[in-house]
Amino acid sequence: MTLSVDLFFSFRSPYSYLALPKTMKMVADYDVTVNLRPVYPLAVRVPGFFKRANPQFARYVVLDSSRVASRENIPFRFPRPDPIVQDMATLEVAEHQPYIHRLTRLGAAAQLEGRALAFTNAISRVLWDGTVTGWNEGDHLASAATAAGFDLAAMDAAISADPERYERIIAGNEQAHTASGHWGVPTFVFENEPFFGQDRIDLLIWRMESRGLTRRNLS
Repeated sequence: MTLSVDLFFSFRSPYSYLALPKTMKMVADYDVTVNLRPVYPLAVRVPGFFKRANPQFARYVVLDSSRVASRENIPFRFPRPDPIVQDMATLEVAEHQPYIHRLTRLGAAAQLEGRALAFTNAISRVLWDGTVTGWNEGDHLASAATAAGFDLAAMDAAISADPERYERIIAGNEQAHTASGHWGVPTFVFENEPFFGQDRIDLLIWRMESRGLTRRNLS
């Protein structure tokens, strides 16, 4: 029996990106489907979040995510440009957010096709693996989308024609995320039980094994 897991994911979250290699391996190794559900990052979902947070929060995330990537041998560098337009000196988040709205809506479009994990895995590497500066320019995203079996221009056109359709999908994801019992990303949810963080995938597998999770027959 194929088990099913929801994954609430933000394109700005380093830990969401760092969860992808183990997530892809889990899907390859086990009879499980991961339904990736994109949500907006806290900077958008919770206005003023960074101004209320301890000023050490952002510095620690930079330190910790970098060492996690190093330990796991995951290519890693913070995106250039940042998917969120934010003054990191004042922590003021701009009202106009072209990058994160586009990325999250594209994720929602891939979710509609039932292939958000494949799309997000391809796109996130362009942002985070350190090989691209100016990921929002040229054909970087289009090439990654094509490699994952998507037509980026067609996706952008569909979103431009009816952006509210994709906003409703994102809003539904955010409501389900909240209902799961956690607020952070990445959060995996299996049978209404949340598992927060890229370091909880082994625990998630353990829980699913108690519910009959089996390895794929690769012969």
